[in-house]
Amino acid sequence: MTFLQNITLLSIAGFGLLIPNGMFFYYVFAEFSSFTAVVTNWLAMGFIIDAFMAMGLLAWWVAKNPIGTYTWKTFILLSLLGGLGFSLPFFYYLNKKQLSMV
Repeated sequence: MTFLQNITLLSIAGFGLLIPNGMFFYYVFAEFSSFTAVVTNWLAMGFIIDAFMAMGLLAWWVAKNPIGTYTWKTFILLSLLGGLGFSLPFFYYLNKKQLSMV
């Protein structure tokens, strides 16, 4: 991969990690009242279910069509740590960076 492609992927991953997750952590530490409030919020539950479905489908796709040495387990871990906006570009970067080093 070129330097510009590396920087672009890492920038998108950084944005995905800092902005959406920053909002999540702000909510958890500043405004979170109870787990019941989250579970009874239909809009939040819809987004949570959608994100987990997308993560599962993408992990299945990565397992069937590997793009490098890192497996679907790494993709799941990255997704849980930082969401799909972080895990997709960073997982791709890790795999392509690993291949170019060989």
